[in-house]
Amino acid sequence: MMAWSPVLLSAIILLSVLSGPSGAGRLMPKLADRKLCADEECSHPISMAVALQDYVAPDCRFLTIHRGQIVYVFSKLKGRGRLFWGGSVQGDYYEDLAARLGYFPSTIVREGQTLKPGEVDVKTDKWDFYCQ
Repeated sequence: MMAWSPVLLSAIILLSVLSGPSGAGRLMPKLADRKLCADEECSHPISMAVALQDYVAPDCRFLTIHRGQIVYVFSKLKGRGRLFWGGSVQGDYYEDLAARLGYFPSTIVREGQTLKPGEVDVKTDKWDFYCQ
């Protein structure tokens, strides 16, 4: 039977932990500790907004938005993240048909129709900032 060197075994374990499973998601830093939503689960949109300019997502927590796109606003971050809202956009007809979710600066949209007031104060958790 072959004996494994403790150093070699430690190196293999460390490399497997650092690399993680392929295709796995990762936790990102929290943008805020609290958010305002239309309901406790933040599953109902607060409002519809129109993008006033293009915005390219700097990382996987954020949403790339194109000027003129309709954005459904589901949450508004509070505290240090208060400049960011959470929402979704539908892809273009000939491109991506799946809705995309993420955060974006509130300053790049004009909020239009209110669907349900965003008055429910909800604590954010690590899954709010999880990247696939």
